[in-house]
Amino acid sequence: MPPRSSPTARQQRLGGELRKLREQSGMSTQQAAALLGVDRTRIPNIEAGRFGISAERVRTLAFNYGCPDTALVDQLAAMAQERDRGWWEGHRGLLPPALIDIAELEYHASELHTAVTTHIPGLLQTEEHARAVFDTAVPPLPAPDLEARLALRLRRQEVLDRDRPVSYEAVIHEAALRMRFGGAEVTRGQLEHILEHSDRDTVSVRVIPFAAGGFPGAGQSFTYVSAPVPQLDTVQLDSSHGSLLLDADMKLRRYRGLLDRLRGLALSATESRAFIRAIALDL
Repeated sequence: MPPRSSPTARQQRLGGELRKLREQSGMSTQQAAALLGVDRTRIPNIEAGRFGISAERVRTLAFNYGCPDTALVDQLAAMAQERDRGWWEGHRGLLPPALIDIAELEYHASELHTAVTTHIPGLLQTEEHARAVFDTAVPPLPAPDLEARLALRLRRQEVLDRDRPVSYEAVIHEAALRMRFGGAEVTRGQLEHILEHSDRDTVSVRVIPFAAGGFPGAGQSFTYVSAPVPQLDTVQLDSSHGSLLLDADMKLRRYRGLLDRLRGLALSATESRAFIRAIALDL
């Protein structure tokens, strides 16, 4: 099988975790290759996500690396077994790979936690609001690109509606709620949409009002993607230059702490619903 020319973020993460385990064990790539009976060059390619690996071989490597964490090994083996092309693969080649990686991360997440300051979270956007946001892109998006991004964003929202929906928490600053993308009518519909979703058991919306003052991380928006085991968590950062994925232990701890700080500043879920209703009534 030829190597993958463009491994996905999830394929790279599997390889990266195997590399961490190997390096922690002190084993060389040549020694690891001998365990599998393959050429030495195969291990760096597996660790870069360019080559796949079977679940059985993941377990062989993990055992010989001395990994005691059976839950982590089980999740790595499950990742190795993934062979079906997810729906997002139909968008590959039409959109930047980073957008496809976000959809894949959300699909496999056990929990999602988003903190935003100036934009409504993508998973809670209405079609009209999302279109208005994309219309502000600089330079302007060509019509086919805009429609492709819109279709991907709306399809991503299925993680909240499927039979076993992902647990979702959104911490939204008041500024994002008051941004009138598309005008007052579109904004009112967007706020009502948030209220409708926030009534679900699996969705929590918390608002940080202007009255809370300054707060850490005010200049960025991020999503903390919780995996079935914390070692496989990921932070996704939004910027005008694209998306960035972080998975280093220190970065994960930092953003978990940041989420805790933001929750401490936010209104309760009940207070937040009343706050959003009040903003909608002012439109």
